[in-house]
Amino acid sequence: MTAPPESSYDAYVAWRDTPQTGEVDLSVVIPAYNEQDRIVPTIGAFAAHLARSGMTWELIVSDDGSRDATRPLIQILDHANVRTVEAPANAGKGAAVKRGFAAARGRMVLFSDADNATPADELDGLIAQLLAGADVAIGSRAVEGADVVNRSLLRRTLTAGLRGVVRVGLGIGVADTQCGFKLFTADAAHRISRAQTLDGFSFDLEMLFLAERFDYVIAEVPVRWFDAPGSKVNPGKEAIRFLQSIVRIRWNELRGVYRNA
Repeated sequence: MTAPPESSYDAYVAWRDTPQTGEVDLSVVIPAYNEQDRIVPTIGAFAAHLARSGMTWELIVSDDGSRDATRPLIQILDHANVRTVEAPANAGKGAAVKRGFAAARGRMVLFSDADNATPADELDGLIAQLLAGADVAIGSRAVEGADVVNRSLLRRTLTAGLRGVVRVGLGIGVADTQCGFKLFTADAAHRISRAQTLDGFSFDLEMLFLAERFDYVIAEVPVRWFDAPGSKVNPGKEAIRFLQSIVRIRWNELRGVYRNA
């Protein structure tokens, strides 16, 4: 890491205008599908927070076949260290994260939802865990110290039930598998994403299942989280897909799909 510049604005301008080459300290991967209303503010939030961090970093928008102005808006920004990896058609959030991870050059790799529901400055707590020896640090809305705002009663009820199903069905030892704010060492990011088979919304389950199977150290970090408007998640449909994903992960395990990953 380099020493922080004198001015956060100077640091931002340098990051905006001068391409980083080779390996960087951090890659921020944002999966996006029709996010024209949220992608620019989210990029700005990360740029504002990381400007004085002293880290070299890049931001990768993994566009999942958007049909709105998501890609043109990123092109208009014309930031030297914002890259877009594109899919010809919508393939699912898990597929978008996998593509973004494959393109990442960071020694640490974060995936963050495009809605900025977990503020960018919560990244500091996750980085601290990796520096302390963890391989994976996940933002959590279910451990002491978390601050969750604006979540509907339906989503709270479904989430509580599904957490119990995950504990029984997969034996994953973390309380919140689905918060869209997870940080990995480069080794963990690339090994897990190469082994990943789920392309849809429940891909986090498989990533954490694999992290435990590969004996990575996982830290669960309380974060602030706001249920941002404009969510594309249908709780009822996703609950069914969630259960289907648990069955598929167990079937993959029984068939040895992960054995040589």
